[in-house]
Amino acid sequence: MSSKVVITDMIIIGAGPVGLFAVFEAGLLGLKCHLVDNLDRPGGQCIELYPEKPIYDIPSRPTVTGKQLIDDLMAQASPFEPAFHLSQQASSLDRQPNGNWRLTTSRGLLLEAPIIVVAAGAGSFVPKKPPYKKRDEFEEKSIDYAVYRMEKYRDKKLVIVGGGDSALDWAISLSPLAQSLTLVHRREEFRGTYDTVQQVLKLQDAGKLNVLYGNITDLVGKDGQLSHVQVTTLKGEELKVECDYLMPFMGLKVSLGPITEWGLNLDKRHVNVDQASFVTTAEGIYAIGDVCTYPGKIKLILTGFYEAAVMVRSAFKYAFPDRKMAGGYTTTNSVFQERLGIADK
Repeated sequence: MSSKVVITDMIIIGAGPVGLFAVFEAGLLGLKCHLVDNLDRPGGQCIELYPEKPIYDIPSRPTVTGKQLIDDLMAQASPFEPAFHLSQQASSLDRQPNGNWRLTTSRGLLLEAPIIVVAAGAGSFVPKKPPYKKRDEFEEKSIDYAVYRMEKYRDKKLVIVGGGDSALDWAISLSPLAQSLTLVHRREEFRGTYDTVQQVLKLQDAGKLNVLYGNITDLVGKDGQLSHVQVTTLKGEELKVECDYLMPFMGLKVSLGPITEWGLNLDKRHVNVDQASFVTTAEGIYAIGDVCTYPGKIKLILTGFYEAAVMVRSAFKYAFPDRKMAGGYTTTNSVFQERLGIADK
């Protein structure tokens, strides 16, 4: 674990659409943001659950896909250069003598800020783990649930499990690097998008990867390192597949995780907030988006955008009472325009 602490103005837990818009609103006020997310890319539910599905209730957008919305929010936030810390979970949160909060992530990163924003949506997405009997022996050594660094898998024998977009996308991306790659799916129909499925089948026809329909029924190896897995096909064949890394991409489940241990006032899986500021019961900790609740709450992305705008101004006054807060509109405020990089346009 690194002992170096990164100091910033605002730490946002969750890089979904509401967290990304909070970066924009904070940036207009001159605040620097760091974001922590359990997923390996920004976007939250929009990217994981409906990247290609149309959304119809975003103002001014008659229709927009989840991916298009996230791409636009990333572009909108880009002038403020947010720092993303992905594929890691916010683990512990401790109050410091100077009043700041220090957050430790599951990968040992230390972040400190006067403002913590919980924008975790329905909660952290964590991988669904397969019920393999020997799974615990190989986890963290030769079973990976996410790809942190593609180069790790160069010239390795890979077995990917799953039939959704995540499994298919990584099969496509890793096949050029791997010595061998086998995709195992429990049935012959895939859940991924049509174009992605066709790419996988073309790679199979070209001999770049192998697709097996069936289930993994045994893990074989020593000291945490797999040597091969046993696959029982839908036809009842027992196959041994050599394997350096097993990568189950079998979907995600939602959990608030360590947030439930931070002493916040919870209503089931939601954080109670003050509707005028979106502060929680802990000073300096705010919650916005689907994770927060208050009387009359409507769960829409639009609502989260509003909450982000109100929260940022409240948090600014709390954390930096001696600073002057810029106000007005982006169309006329020269400070906003300078921070957006459009002052001379």
